[in-house]
Amino acid sequence: MNVLLTGQKAFGAAVFEMLRRGGFRVNAVSAPALREDGVREDRLRAAAERAGVPWILAGTLRAETLPAGTDLIVAAHSHDFVGRRTRMATTFGAIGYHPSLLPRHRGRDAVRWTIHMKDPVAGGSVYWLSERMDGGDIAAQDYVFVSPGETVDSLWREKLFPLGLTLLERAVKDIAAGIIRREPQDEAYATWEPSWERAPALRPELDLIGTLPEGARVSRKAARG
Repeated sequence: MNVLLTGQKAFGAAVFEMLRRGGFRVNAVSAPALREDGVREDRLRAAAERAGVPWILAGTLRAETLPAGTDLIVAAHSHDFVGRRTRMATTFGAIGYHPSLLPRHRGRDAVRWTIHMKDPVAGGSVYWLSERMDGGDIAAQDYVFVSPGETVDSLWREKLFPLGLTLLERAVKDIAAGIIRREPQDEAYATWEPSWERAPALRPELDLIGTLPEGARVSRKAARG
């Protein structure tokens, strides 16, 4: 199965290696050229370059730039919106990993909001990308407990990062075997929180539910957008 991987940073690079170990052909990677600090090369892009895998600049993934023969798009720490035309140009569509028990904590800072709201249980979800951000059907999902004193970094690094690798591997293997799992999200339990300190994703038609807590910031540019 031919997989296009869109993502960035350590998680994107880890998913890249997992896919290759699993015998899947990564026919291209969509990733930033540099880290967010603008200095060092992005880890996913670097991994693709070392492996000789073609690279597409993040933000430019379209049906026109999608390699022919792509069966599945996998999003791993990707902030790019994968449009309908792009998804329909593949065999199966696109899946992504979100570090929450969807439909809870939709949005770009799910782990931070999990800690801020003192949730005793967290989790991860592999879902089918759709026109609704973080709102597609669930392909795989599991939970973890949030320990006393847990931090955003420790929850992500020690629990939700490895859980994401496990769930994505399970989902991709199922899809390759013709097992398509699609469980609709229950909108009665859906929450959407704004980005903590970053501009929100470029989906202006989506309302942001909730208010920022003390200490959180949104740039003036983001607030205008």
